Amino acid sequence: MRTELSIVAAPDRLPRIDAVGGLAGRHTGADTVHLIGTAATPLGGDELDVRVVVLPGARLVVRSVAATIALPSTTSPVSSARWHFEVGAEAELDFDPEPTIVAGGAHHHAVTTVVLGPGARLRLRERIQLGRSGEDGGGWRGDLIADVGELPLLRHRLELGAGTSADDRLSAARALDSELRYPDDRPAWSGGLDAVRLPLAAGGSLATRTSARLHAPVAVG
Repeated sequence: MRTELSIVAAPDRLPRIDAVGGLAGRHTGADTVHLIGTAATPLGGDELDVRVVVLPGARLVVRSVAATIALPSTTSPVSSARWHFEVGAEAELDFDPEPTIVAGGAHHHAVTTVVLGPGARLRLRERIQLGRSGEDGGGWRGDLIADVGELPLLRHRLELGAGTSADDRLSAARALDSELRYPDDRPAWSGGLDAVRLPLAAGGSLATRTSARLHAPVAVG
C-alpha cells in the first residue's frame, strides 16, 4: 500500500489535510492535528509519504492517537516512510506522535527531511521500539536531514536491531527516544552512556536516549 498525507497550516485558519491510504489526520484544535491510522500500515512493502508544511507566521501541533506498528508481510519484511517538514519564517511546529513499534521480523526505514525558515521554531520527536512484548528481532534505520534555509543543520543516521553494524543480542539497544529542537541554546548534557544532548553548530540541539525498552518521559538536562 502507498500512503500519502499532506498537512498545511496557515495563520488564522484550520490546517488543510489531504490523505490517501492508511494514514489520515483529524483537527483536534485550532492549531492541532492528530494522526489516525485508517488501515494496517506499514506492512512489508508499504510506502508512506508524509508532508507537513507550516506557512510563515503559523503554528501547528501534531500528535497521534495510537502507536504505529510496522509488520512484515507475506512478500517482504521491509517498509519505508518519508517525512518532509517545512517550517516557514516565524512559524512553529511541535511534532510528537506516539512511538513506532517494529514487530519481530519486520524492518522499517524512515527518512526525515526538515527545512526551516528565518525565525522558525521546531520540536521534532521520534520514539522507536523494536519488538512487541515477548518479541525479539526486527530492524529500524532512521535518516534525519535538517537545514536552516540553505545552511546545513544536521545529518544524522541511526540503526537498531537485526542486521545492523551495532547489533548485539546480549546488550544492544532496542529502543530510541530522540528530539530535535531549534532554536536551543542549552549546553551539552550527558546522562551516562545511553543519553546525550548535543548542541548543533548552526543552532538547536539533538537529544537521543537508547535503551532496551522505551521509558516514561524524563526531562533531559
